[in-house]
Amino acid sequence: MGSIYGDWLKEQREAAGLTQQQPADRAVMTRSHIAHIEAGRRVPSKEDARRLDTALNTGNVLSSFLPQDDEDSIAEYFERVRVLEQQTVEIHEFALAYFPGILQTKRYARAVLGAAFPPVSEEECDRRVVTRLERAKILDDPLTPVVWALLDETLLRRPVADGDVMAEQFMHVVRLAETGRIRVHVLPFGVGFHPLMSSMLTLMWFEDQPPLAYSEGGHVGKLHDSPSGVRKLQHRYALALSDAMPLKDSLALLRATAKEYGHHD
Repeated sequence: MGSIYGDWLKEQREAAGLTQQQPADRAVMTRSHIAHIEAGRRVPSKEDARRLDTALNTGNVLSSFLPQDDEDSIAEYFERVRVLEQQTVEIHEFALAYFPGILQTKRYARAVLGAAFPPVSEEECDRRVVTRLERAKILDDPLTPVVWALLDETLLRRPVADGDVMAEQFMHVVRLAETGRIRVHVLPFGVGFHPLMSSMLTLMWFEDQPPLAYSEGGHVGKLHDSPSGVRKLQHRYALALSDAMPLKDSLALLRATAKEYGHHD
């Protein structure tokens, strides 16, 4: 939907004889934001769509045809997130049930994706594993994006695979943190209720566009691009992070848990 939406916006702008900067000025947006929408990399917020309709004199078309946030939208939303993920300069992840996709090993990813319901074929599972491992390649760059991973202790204690697979996953994250490629912090059970308990969360920052957030839970995914909404989620993340264990203690817990699952130095 994103590319069709963007193509239509571009057609209307060009038909009106406008540069990208002109509707951006009228809608109080940046030119790069318009460019990302037209390229299908971004979908405007409801307020942005309303202002673009006014700027281009398109009635309420752009507002009316925004993708809807229903239960079938998770794959569509995450496809946009996957593209945006490659453009980030900083990512903050909160994981509740399993490790974030960009940190998963091949065997752990297969275990998670293979447990999908309704079940998927072996070929489909293979395809999804390859896609997930492709996402992880953003960590091949030693500096960008900066990655922070906040892990609820629940995902340490609830195995999603055999012990050796779990141990391998824990040590993979430990090694990434030991080399300084990522920061990882565990949010322990003792914290009790915290503001991120309802869903996983990904916060993303970019060089040339406003920050975004993606939340997912209960088979529903949502890409947040409203500035006020994104700030609210950033604040919730910061509150949860303030209660998390320090890096050194978090790594010690990950190593100890890996040993419990069968890892031996």
